[in-house]
Amino acid sequence: MNDSIKPMIEIRDVIKKFGTFTALHGITADIREGEFFSLLGPSGCGKTTLLRAIAGFEPPTSGTVAIAGKDMAGIPANRRPTNMVFQSYAIFPHLNVEENVGYGLKTRKMPKAEIAREVAEVLSLVDMKNYGKRKAHELSGGQRQRVALARALVMRPKVILLDEPLSALDKKLRDQMQMELRSLQRSIGITFILVTHDQEEALIMSDRIAVMFDGQIEQLDTPEGLYRHPVNKRVASFIGVMNFLPARVTALSDTHLTLGIAALGEAQVPRDRLGKDVNPDKIDTIGVRPEMLTVLFDQDERSQNKVKGEVVDTEYYGDMTYYEVRLPGHDKPLTISMRNTAGRSVVAPGSTVSVGWGIESIVVFGE
Repeated sequence: MNDSIKPMIEIRDVIKKFGTFTALHGITADIREGEFFSLLGPSGCGKTTLLRAIAGFEPPTSGTVAIAGKDMAGIPANRRPTNMVFQSYAIFPHLNVEENVGYGLKTRKMPKAEIAREVAEVLSLVDMKNYGKRKAHELSGGQRQRVALARALVMRPKVILLDEPLSALDKKLRDQMQMELRSLQRSIGITFILVTHDQEEALIMSDRIAVMFDGQIEQLDTPEGLYRHPVNKRVASFIGVMNFLPARVTALSDTHLTLGIAALGEAQVPRDRLGKDVNPDKIDTIGVRPEMLTVLFDQDERSQNKVKGEVVDTEYYGDMTYYEVRLPGHDKPLTISMRNTAGRSVVAPGSTVSVGWGIESIVVFGE
């Protein structure tokens, strides 16, 4: 997404305290107009508190939240250009689908014919146009989620806030709804902000992600940026799977540094591959993703670097096999993922294999 797109939401130095506990420590971020933005982190990191501060349910102790260029200080939740889809969906059990979706419009004293038209339009948008007369108890989890989303969309907000809306669904339905939500957001162009603790969900759905720990944003980046260039070990271990190996600088030049890496040996790394916050004097670890390592099934197969190891375990997933391979010089086995292609057999535990890797595969971390 283009950096020149104007912010829909501007968060500046937001602190939120509950008594002596500080839930948010000076959060600053811009959320762009029309983007799908996720707040990602473990339980208790402050992501839901930040979402509620944007919504107006938890006014900041200090700092500002502006939406569409207007400071939201003193503006209650029901007067903000936002609408929230809660984890529980909060569907009224005594109302049918049409009545649930049109409830907010009814409270605005909108004429009945106009309400019916608006409700029909938004139910069609979420693929629920034939369910208008269904009662809440007659709906599946996925259908309830669509009704909750339709009820938010019908109010025509500038921002939709999603508080872990898919967490109650089974995996297959959850995967389906992730794609549907993303497709819907792209088609209507409204800014969506999702709170989730599921890093895979955030990577799939988001234009950008703010990874939060302990009430602070640790890294704000695109999904690819977070995955390929995590700023530190904490982010790297939270986003996907990362193998960590001890490393130390053994030589330094203006353009390269030479690393001694446990189990992998020596590697020359261009200085421009280091993150901006990595001090060469404090490098102590490298990380490498499972898919960036290769089990070389053919001993003549070429690789920038090779090292021999022993397969200690395999996990077969159909399309992929995950190998745990122990390399000399490192106690913990490395995880390596390999796609199962035609004619490629699964290597049994106890086998000796060659592992290939390249300089571009590693991420360098400091203390």
